[in-house]
Amino acid sequence: MDKRMNLFAVVPDGYKMMLEFEKYVTATSVAKTHKELIKIRASQINGCAFCLDMHTKDARKNGETEQRIYTLSAWRDTPFFTEEEQVILALTEEVTQISNHVSDSTYNRAVAVLGEKYVAEVIVAILAINSWNRIAITTGMQPA
Repeated sequence: MDKRMNLFAVVPDGYKMMLEFEKYVTATSVAKTHKELIKIRASQINGCAFCLDMHTKDARKNGETEQRIYTLSAWRDTPFFTEEEQVILALTEEVTQISNHVSDSTYNRAVAVLGEKYVAEVIVAILAINSWNRIAITTGMQPA
């Protein structure tokens, strides 16, 4: 894919808004490991090479293992992810593929395991990476 416009140069106020959104996500109580799992899994589903490149590197810097990164798309079939991470990954998948809706069972399990406030912050983190994925894919952003 060819690189298209630099959206951030064309609409700098939109870029500032996205940066403020990301600052909020960074300031939440969601663990760094959880944030990176969310970012990688949503980016896998959306097919965002730019974000996958960035967030797998960030996850490694944060101590994430190669094994977990490599098996993330098949997380249900591994013993590598905690109950909290499994709930977050299920929610990430359903929010990212929103046309199928978020099931009551996934939502209720997330709240039971993580608590309402943490789930709310996780949802915001999922929304943020999905927005970044859509920007990167639409404008043809490529990994460095």
